[in-house]
Amino acid sequence: MRLQAVEPRRLYRQIADQIRTIIGNGEVAPGARLPAERDLARQLGVSRPSLREALIALEVEGLLDVRVGSGIYVSQPGERGR
Repeated sequence: MRLQAVEPRRLYRQIADQIRTIIGNGEVAPGARLPAERDLARQLGVSRPSLREALIALEVEGLLDVRVGSGIYVSQPGERGR
């Protein structure tokens, strides 16, 4: 019998799910700026590379707008999915 190793859920997906949840619950308003990357990573207890991977995934989904040198913003509803 051949079995494949069970891969644990990727950390960046867990991070993205937490951020997606706070956006979905309205805890962070559209257009609001999220804390700095370093602060977010510290609050979540994760590395910055793992956080960056999650932020990229959420940006691709249209939930976040990552502006280099400016910050990480929650996308406006009309901007999502573009």
